[in-house]
Amino acid sequence: MTKQKARTKAPTVADVARAANVSKAQAARALGGYGAVSEEVQTRVSNAATALGYRPNELARSMNTGRSNTIGVIVGDIENPHFGLALRGMADVTRQAGYQLLLSNSDEKWQAEQDAVRVMLEKQVDGIIVTPCCSEREKNHHLRQVQAEGRALKLFDRAVIALDVEAICCDFTAVAQQATHQLIVAGHRDVVYITSMTLDSEFRQLSDFGLTPVAQRVDGMMRAFAAAGHPFDPGMVQVNAASDEQIQQIVTRLWQRPQPPTALIASDSVVAMSLLRVLMQRGLRIPEHLSFVMYDNFPWSEIVHPPLTVVAQPVYEMGREAARRLIAEIRGEALGALPVFSAELIERQSIGVPRTLTYQSSSAGGC
Repeated sequence: MTKQKARTKAPTVADVARAANVSKAQAARALGGYGAVSEEVQTRVSNAATALGYRPNELARSMNTGRSNTIGVIVGDIENPHFGLALRGMADVTRQAGYQLLLSNSDEKWQAEQDAVRVMLEKQVDGIIVTPCCSEREKNHHLRQVQAEGRALKLFDRAVIALDVEAICCDFTAVAQQATHQLIVAGHRDVVYITSMTLDSEFRQLSDFGLTPVAQRVDGMMRAFAAAGHPFDPGMVQVNAASDEQIQQIVTRLWQRPQPPTALIASDSVVAMSLLRVLMQRGLRIPEHLSFVMYDNFPWSEIVHPPLTVVAQPVYEMGREAARRLIAEIRGEALGALPVFSAELIERQSIGVPRTLTYQSSSAGGC
């Protein structure tokens, strides 16, 4: 039998103290960053720790200082480039400030979000940034628990009703009205907005979406139709587009209507890519057969044919600001006024004049 190699014991605070010729208490203060030590002792301890390859016990340090230098981030879908870009902004700020990120994906599920908050509180994170999957007050006791335990809290991308916490969001109402107006001016009346947001039933009224970007976007659509003197049908908003299969089902239902839509608006890049795939399979071309607008602006949206008209938002900057404000709150520093983040309509070549077509079953994917 092969003899197992003995594991080398990691150097301890006592080892560092002996090497630096200081007391264990002095070494602990110098390594832990709490209490007062002279510059000479700090230098000797730091040099000894480096020579020995000492690694601090972060759990012990957090027990002594009450700080873990760790920030928790909970997002709805880590595969969505929107959140990936926001996380990059958060990571850039936290790294420079000496903090580490602990990331969790809620998959837009309330129970998963609750569990993630519980785990992060158990890990003694100093603060949490959350993209709440539900804006209802009665479903956010876990977020109030973060506040009750004295941890810093910021909301990202969405707010929560009656929760006194800063929400770093972008205002979409005006730009959504502008984008819809452009479609109406081009002659479109059958415009459908498709979102991955989950509802138990079909969309009926704005309050269904709570304090979310989706509510602002639909509000903007409704304002544009009202300003143009056209009725707004709730069926123009399609929800639960959270997978390729669900998007395929939505498109099938839409093209079973007596008058299929002449324009589609995708709520994000993930929904947009899935929609474009389905439309291609049906032989539908943009903008010849229907117009297309997407929320979020990523490089691929400009190099596809045709380049897509998009609503761009400063996601990276919003992520940076969320992290900056959280760290400032943790450190007891002045936050300053919350910046106003605005979205911008970038017009390219995916909006055209509506064209009435007869879709044959053979070319409509079995619809």
